[in-house]
Amino acid sequence: MTMPTNDTDARRTLQGLEDGNPSVRLRTALAVGTAPEPRFVDKLVDRCAIEPEFHVREALTWALTRHSPSTTVPKLVDELRSEAAQARSQALHTLSKIGDRRAWPAITRALLTDADDEVARSAWRAAVALVPEGEEPELAGALATQLGRGERATRLSLSRALIALGGEVITPLLRAAMTDPDPRVRRHALATERLSHNPDAGFEFAIEEAKRAVALGTAGREG
Repeated sequence: MTMPTNDTDARRTLQGLEDGNPSVRLRTALAVGTAPEPRFVDKLVDRCAIEPEFHVREALTWALTRHSPSTTVPKLVDELRSEAAQARSQALHTLSKIGDRRAWPAITRALLTDADDEVARSAWRAAVALVPEGEEPELAGALATQLGRGERATRLSLSRALIALGGEVITPLLRAAMTDPDPRVRRHALATERLSHNPDAGFEFAIEEAKRAVALGTAGREG
């Protein structure tokens, strides 16, 4: 697919992003990213909020990363206030890929604790990618409030985000969480600490080890 040279071709491209065939939408998104055009940014952002196919959403994100951050970042930040969970999640995902720290102030505690797991997970990844030097402890404190949340994928995402912030930052928070009244929080904190020391062991192994330690009442006594 070639990129548009006039208004008629531009309209065809915009229609391609809405085509009923996901293969057409994918090709169109890749074409837009290959030859970036600022006039398509709004449509790319809008499509991210409703695109049902994962691989097409990834192409839309890639296309947005190919445009100037001065154009894309403000529009993506606006999406973070959307009532649609997918709009917030995909905007966060795209901001994490762009990596422009001007978006950092928009990564609020409300997003980090969003009721939608996909939004929260995307916010955790974006926050770790964008956090300015020196603000890691505050971010870690906000993330630690989510220990014990959700199913395996959500807990693993949070563990990875915490580990990415570094042991010196997260160790006191994890040790404190190991004494939490909620056993889910204690298990998750212990599993995160063990995973940080032995990433090759895998999350499932760390969780099972943590379950045993919590059941035996030894969580937080090691080290």
